[in-house]
This record gives sequence, structure tokens and C-alpha cells, in this order.
Amino acid sequence: MDPITKLGTTFASFVICQLLFHFVSSWFSAKVFPRFNSLSLEVKIGWNLRVVSTCHSLVVGVFSLYIFFFDEAAIADPLWGDSLLGNVNIAITTGYLISDLLLLILYWRAIGDIVYAVHHCTVLYACCLLLKEGILAYIGNFRLIAELSTPFVNQLWFFKTLKYSKSSKAYIINGVLMTVMFFIVRIAVIPNFYYLIYRVYATKAYIRIGLLTQYSWVGSCVVLDVMNVIWMIKMTMGWVHLSQLLIRQEKATRSPPHNREFD
Repeated sequence: MDPITKLGTTFASFVICQLLFHFVSSWFSAKVFPRFNSLSLEVKIGWNLRVVSTCHSLVVGVFSLYIFFFDEAAIADPLWGDSLLGNVNIAITTGYLISDLLLLILYWRAIGDIVYAVHHCTVLYACCLLLKEGILAYIGNFRLIAELSTPFVNQLWFFKTLKYSKSSKAYIINGVLMTVMFFIVRIAVIPNFYYLIYRVYATKAYIRIGLLTQYSWVGSCVVLDVMNVIWMIKMTMGWVHLSQLLIRQEKATRSPPHNREFD
């Protein structure tokens, strides 16, 4: 994939994300959720960011799955395979990350989050490196499968913002799907990913990549995996707490009222 196409795709992704944030999300959200107009400016910023995030994750996640299973060029050579769709997908993510980081800086007082910034910078560095060197399209898209969990994480934030009851069916179903999907696409794949590194380590194709790319590739993945494990632990603890709360509520509902006539 030539550099002009990569830059063009990245720029187009950036512009689309900006349009979604500044115009489309607010218009669409106000139509679907009338309460959107009554939200504070700070909450609206967070809302619009998550709408863009959900759109990006759905597009990139689906493309990544297709590449993982069906892109012959990428599958045949995980390190040097020149996959057109794979590079396009990474460029889309690059444009999204630049857009999101710009918005994060502009609205830092409202939505600033250092962990969020570190995550984005780590992924952005890896994506730029892959696009610049024209390598690891398969590996990059393997990592982007993790985006399939993002819509459920964002939906949880929407439910909390709209003050859905934690015991509501929609809240619980989304929570279960979020936890299961997060585990499958971000945690369960970790052994397989590092086994892939083990298989290609010290091969001629691996050595050709160069030390900088080798360390950058593996190092950025280690950082992201540590963050994912921490988030998974927090998610599990949250579910344990919610389960205990629901059990207590159920027991309180079933227990008979105290009769004071016999006190």
C-alpha cells in the first residue's frame, strides 16, 4: 500500500471522526434520546466521544475479524504480508486516535484521563510504526480485534449516564456481554499472541524487522496487555459487588415483613 493512500485514509478517518463528534452525534442523540439536550456540556462531550468510539470500534473490529480469518496475504506472512485491507484498517484507527487525542487535549478539564491518554498514545505509536514500515499488518489487526469489546463498555457508560437501574435487565445483559467479550478479545487471546511471537522469534523475517520495531512492537503490546488485565480485574470486582448487591435486594424482597405485634 503506497504512502499517499495510507495518509489519505488516515486523514479521511480523522475528518469523519471530527464530523461525528461535532455534528452527527449531537443531532442523532437528540433525536433518539430527548434527554440528551438536558445533559451538561461536560457529559455531552463524553457522550459524543463514546459515540465516535463505538462507530470506530464496530468498523475496525469487523474488518479485523475478516483479516484474521480470510485475508490470505496477511495470514501467509504475519510479519511482512502486504494486506491492503489490513493497512486500511490500521490507517482508520490511526486517524481515529489522532482525532480522539486532539479532543482529549482540547477538553482536558472536562474529560482528561491520564490512563486513557497513555493507552491512546501507545496504540498510536504502534500504528504509525506499522504504517511507516509497511509491516506487521496481520499482527496489528490481530490486536485490533480487541475493539469488539468497546461498544459494550461504552454502552455501560450510556446506561449510567441515563441513570438506568443496575438491576434492570438491559443493564445486566449488557454487563454480561461486556465482561464475556472483553475476556475473549482482550484476555483469552494473550497466550495465542505471545505464542505467535515465539514462533517467529529469531527467524530471518523477524530479524529483518530491526531492533527498534521489534522492541516497539512487543513493548507496546506488553503495556496494553497489562492495562487490559487491570481493567479485567476491576470489571470482575465490579460484577462481584453488583452480584452481592442484587442478592441482598432479592433476600430483602423475599423476607417477610417484621410484625411488631409480637415484640
